[in-house]
Amino acid sequence: MRRNANRNAGGEEGGEIDLTPMLDVVFIMLIFFIVTASFIKEAGIEVNRPEASTATKKENVNILIAISATNEIWIDKRRIDKRAVRSVIERMHAENPKGAVVIQADNESNTETVASVIDSARAADVYDVSLATEND
Repeated sequence: MRRNANRNAGGEEGGEIDLTPMLDVVFIMLIFFIVTASFIKEAGIEVNRPEASTATKKENVNILIAISATNEIWIDKRRIDKRAVRSVIERMHAENPKGAVVIQADNESNTETVASVIDSARAADVYDVSLATEND
């Protein structure tokens, strides 16, 4: 009888569950979702875009270019010289050949600057160029 009593007392200690492997799996899943999450691309400055009644949403935007009211050109949160726009577009388009170029031009920006950015994109063999308008 004594043997049965000792076995029951020892069995209570083995009933604990180790949560360490479960926590490891949860942290690995968390890291996976953080790394694979897609982040919103920003040009680097806030612009007042014009309104359009025929606007459509553009998918696969790879290169987002912003033109400020003072005609400054911004790509990937960096101010880019007008002469270097083509090389930056070529480099970014080489990273994602299926991507498109979207230009966010301020209402007060010069049309000449917008046209030169479009020309630079076409000179870089990127013909999928769009102008961003104000959201409804």
